[in-house]
Amino acid sequence: MKEEIYKVAFRHDTPVSIIANQGLRVPDHPLVTRVVVSDGFDAADDFIAEASNTDSVVITADILLADRCLKAGAQVIAPTGKPFTLDMIGGAIAARAIMTDLRGGGDHVGGPPPLTKADRSRFLSTLDETLVKLKQRN
Repeated sequence: MKEEIYKVAFRHDTPVSIIANQGLRVPDHPLVTRVVVSDGFDAADDFIAEASNTDSVVITADILLADRCLKAGAQVIAPTGKPFTLDMIGGAIAARAIMTDLRGGGDHVGGPPPLTKADRSRFLSTLDETLVKLKQRN
């Protein structure tokens, strides 16, 4: 979803930080910052959660990271375009725990389905709407 993120962010003149534990290719653009953290367990998640605040928009499919960022006041969007909210995150964490238990018991539950064109469209729309709301608030 990086290309979609850049597209919307550039249109809104909004800075983007890409956080990873390895070097990733990012556009040579003044609004884009690449942050490489240690390869320690959850180092990227820890950095993202600690840097999150009420002016942040975090893009992640990681439910536990989404929970941490929501608690810091950030807006959090899944790559499918569905926003995470404080009202629904508890249920998502519970569902994640159930799926982990099933996988641990040997059940083959599969992973998330591949992203569709509708997911990408919803993502672009949700990200755009979120940035507009943040700009209006500030």
